[in-house]
Amino acid sequence: MPEGPPPGPAPEAAPTADPSQIEALARFIRHRRPVVLTGAGCSTESGIPDYRGPAARNRDRQPMLYQEFTRSPEARSRYWARSSVGWVRFRESRPNPAHGALADLEGSGAIPGIISQNVDGLHQAAGSRRVLELHGSLARVRCLGCGGDETREDLHHRLRTLNPHFPLFGADAHLLADGDAALPEDAHRGFQPAPCLRCGGILKPDVVFFGESVPRSRLEDAWGLYGQGRGLLVVGSSLTVFSGRRFVRKALAEGRPVAIVNLGPTLSDDAAELKVEDRVGRLLPRVVAALNGPGATRQGRG
Repeated sequence: MPEGPPPGPAPEAAPTADPSQIEALARFIRHRRPVVLTGAGCSTESGIPDYRGPAARNRDRQPMLYQEFTRSPEARSRYWARSSVGWVRFRESRPNPAHGALADLEGSGAIPGIISQNVDGLHQAAGSRRVLELHGSLARVRCLGCGGDETREDLHHRLRTLNPHFPLFGADAHLLADGDAALPEDAHRGFQPAPCLRCGGILKPDVVFFGESVPRSRLEDAWGLYGQGRGLLVVGSSLTVFSGRRFVRKALAEGRPVAIVNLGPTLSDDAAELKVEDRVGRLLPRVVAALNGPGATRQGRG
């Protein structure tokens, strides 16, 4: 079994924020107490690649679509085969300094909470308590028929039992952005997905696939958290997905200031009050230090 995720992009591959930008971001947080919206770029330094950033792999690969997953047994077999390989690495990912810094900000009352577009659970692992997982969590699976749920780890053991001759369990494959792995085109042939233990129905990871909508109740909870801040801080998101970008649009419509921390451009750069480019795992601890003094940050929790 691999000992851990591969490192994120090398520090020299990213621009570095200057002291004036650090102070500007600290001032934004101090005066605005913003809600934080995080994206995949918050977890790349934990070894989980994103779709579009410098560490992205297989950029031309299309993610699983909800309609394809629900309609095609072959698509489900392919997904669960790839997921079974990727899960071994995904579950070993650990929080990086960005997650730790955000937990520090919440703990000090500097931010009311986090709306996360990620499905990796690393904010909670770092100690954050108020995390709204907008797109769900890969740690759970849910039945499309009866609604029954199961942990992904328990499902992993069932998949291994159902597919004893699948040669790639534990393989050192490239982890992809959605928690599965890059496999040869026909590697999933004959892979048997596990049915729901309660009704025998189709199991799906408890995440929002492309082509699927965020559940209404979850979106209402997200808006409730959004309303507790006086601004919005975007961390590690290019804002290309509407489910996240809607919060920026709402903030701008209401006259709430928006600050963005991301490597590379986003769809809202021109409208942001502040945009800083740096690795978030390097930047955010420096911002916490500017707010609270030297030695006030953690370097992530494993």
